[in-house]
Amino acid sequence: MKKTLSINKDNCPKNHRCPAVNIFPVGVLSQVGYNAPEIDCSKCISCGKCSNFCTKKVLQLV
Repeated sequence: MKKTLSINKDNCPKNHRCPAVNIFPVGVLSQVGYNAPEIDCSKCISCGKCSNFCTKKVLQLV
């Protein structure tokens, strides 16, 4: 079963630019202002790189 990336917006501090957005040059993650990031699921390959990178556990593979 393929895991999918999800965002736990309750864990996101929403007080800075999300550094995980810059990990992926293909635009899997995007962010408007300091809001929690958004996922383009059509571009996500479920590699887990962003979920491992996010120390707040906002990004999770489930």
